[in-house]
Amino acid sequence: MRHRKSFNHLGRTSSHRKAMLANMAASLILHKRITTTVAKAKALRGYVEPLITKSKEDTTHSRRVVFSYLNDKYAVTELFRNISGKIADRPGGYTRIIKLGKRQGDNAEMAMIELVDYNELLLTDKSKKAKSTRRRRGGGAKKQVEAATPIADEAPSVVEGILEEELVDKKVEEKEPKKEEVKAEPKAEAKEDKPKAKKEEV
Repeated sequence: MRHRKSFNHLGRTSSHRKAMLANMAASLILHKRITTTVAKAKALRGYVEPLITKSKEDTTHSRRVVFSYLNDKYAVTELFRNISGKIADRPGGYTRIIKLGKRQGDNAEMAMIELVDYNELLLTDKSKKAKSTRRRRGGGAKKQVEAATPIADEAPSVVEGILEEELVDKKVEEKEPKKEEVKAEPKAEAKEDKPKAKKEEV
């Protein structure tokens, strides 16, 4: 019984389908990005990702196994020489499918399938975003505590500054009344002198 063994036959015979996927996989490895229909892109992803995983172990046996699927020695060389080094730290998910809309001629859904580690635009964006990481719960509290500590350190100096200003104000206030008293006394004496002069004249 072949129950639940369904997959997309892509409207082709077994030999035609295998040849097509082998050619598409070789093109993807050599060019890093190809445009095709969504259905073929999904079928290709399932075909090429195990081969990329196999390339992490660079042995003669691995190369022969991959060659039996790709049938292209240049693609095998590129896969084991260049791509395997870039994807060494990635535990799967080597390809990305981006939908491009519908084809004008037959309205088929188109997609671009690419190797994840070869898209420089997205890699540079991620490196910029990596600088500002988001934290979940409690990350903000640490920042608040760090921000609060410098203020706490500055607080004594601020209090000292306020106290010094108050002392200066008190000293100024104490000095000002003395000046007023000193100025007030000469005026009184001057007034008293004038009436005496008038009395003497009379």
